Amino acid sequence: MKIPILIINMKVYPEVLGRRALELAKVTEAVSRELGMSIAVAPPTTELRLVAENVEIPVYAQGADPVEPGGARTGGHVPLEFIKETGASGVILNHSENRLLLNDLGWLVNRAKNLGLETLVCAPDPYTSAAAAALEPTAVAVEPPELIGTGKAVSREKPDVIVKTVELVKRVNPSIPVITGAGIESYEDVKRAVELGTQGVLVASAIVKARDWRQKIMELAKALH
Repeated sequence: MKIPILIINMKVYPEVLGRRALELAKVTEAVSRELGMSIAVAPPTTELRLVAENVEIPVYAQGADPVEPGGARTGGHVPLEFIKETGASGVILNHSENRLLLNDLGWLVNRAKNLGLETLVCAPDPYTSAAAAALEPTAVAVEPPELIGTGKAVSREKPDVIVKTVELVKRVNPSIPVITGAGIESYEDVKRAVELGTQGVLVASAIVKARDWRQKIMELAKALH
């Protein structure tokens, strides 16, 4: 993972249904090249291979299940091996909308590492972020769940969360970067997050639902540049 980084989580918004996910990824790739900075996308699982095979920027899965391929009772689950095979470079784990048990999270981080997949582990608060850092993922993303999708940026509403998270994660493992998410929508939101110590931002609706994808990606990315 190249730092600083902007990560766009497309979730499953209707704006990225089908090939629209690739269209957003292509726009993202163009901005990444123009600015010469790291921007990653996390498309819906159904479009993961399509996106990974057609862009050169990092592509992450939105989640994975703690199961081995071919195991009993694994129907409907997504093993890490299947994510790796699509060409994706990493996976987002423990998002507040798809939380995992601690032992499952640890198992996934370790297995992903063995497969050569990057891991971005989400956490709702500073202390959980520190616990996540102890698992040695590629990066930790702190996202207070009550602010996700509200337009109320954590960098404005709860700056202490970012400061405390950076402090605690550094104590556990200073090599793990802290990413910030939840409610981030503007250049000012991102700039403030950087000033508070974050090394990247995780954004969803602010970009996916924007009328002009390129303009919004450019706005947020420049604040990290």
